[in-house]
Amino acid sequence: MSAFNAIGEERDIDRDEFTPAIEPQATWCPGCGDFGVLKALKQAMPEVGRTPEETLLVTGIGCSGKLSSYFKSYGFHSIHGRALPVARAAKLANPGLEVIAAGGDGDGYGIGGNHFMHTARENHDMTYIVFDNEIFGLTKGQTSPTSPKGHKSKTQPHGSAKSPIRPLSLGLTSGATYVARTAAVNPNQAKEILAEAMEHDGFAHVDFLTQCPTWNKDAKQYVPYIDVQDSDDYDFDIHDRREAAEMMYEAEDALYEGTVLTGRFYVDDERPSYQQEKQQSGDMPEEPLAERYFDEDYEWERSYDLLERHK
Repeated sequence: MSAFNAIGEERDIDRDEFTPAIEPQATWCPGCGDFGVLKALKQAMPEVGRTPEETLLVTGIGCSGKLSSYFKSYGFHSIHGRALPVARAAKLANPGLEVIAAGGDGDGYGIGGNHFMHTARENHDMTYIVFDNEIFGLTKGQTSPTSPKGHKSKTQPHGSAKSPIRPLSLGLTSGATYVARTAAVNPNQAKEILAEAMEHDGFAHVDFLTQCPTWNKDAKQYVPYIDVQDSDDYDFDIHDRREAAEMMYEAEDALYEGTVLTGRFYVDDERPSYQQEKQQSGDMPEEPLAERYFDEDYEWERSYDLLERHK
């Protein structure tokens, strides 16, 4: 597919460019929804005209954390719940990068919940994909922040007494300027939403419903789904914060009753991103911090030469 890269050059970009030359054997379980995230992400990249060299994917810990191993770009596999601080630093250092962060519902809404709220509040320019399967999958099925009330697991064999959090509403109230939900069972919509999220200037939160056939067979969230933009039953303005909040609340109530509503729920194109505000106030330079001190004449040393010299 022909597309324009970040500096305006027209070139052909194909989704296969984002497959590593030595493709590792995916260790996700058969039928895992994470395969759908990977496929949608590869399909979305040519739509936004980004190359692997212009892209950074930061992941946390969990099944979702393996995404950076199967996707060819710059990658950083961070610690549990800490993908967003790493992604923020990278984007501030080099605003020219397409920065994507990914985590699971336990990683993103539980352990990294604080970072999620404040990255959204500051409206950092990046895309945050949360693999939402209502379970801690990698550690074999513990209750997560999005597990439904009464959900039985090894950690809560008598059923969770806690109501699940509301990811969409949390994103909106925290300050995210793009909030959407899609599902691994709907690859075409997922591709479109991921491409739109990456093109958005600001914090784009995508709650990505992913099935876990191994540890969460009782989940009802996967099919059937309804796209709120394609259905005549749902009429709301995605740019109106109050209408979006009401629509999100309805979608979050319906999820655990077996009705899955997906689509774009809120888009604010007017609010400047954190980086734009800082540049306007003079607190950040226009040129990337990561490239300010680059010296073409610098003679790079091989790491073992450097170690030898400092013994």
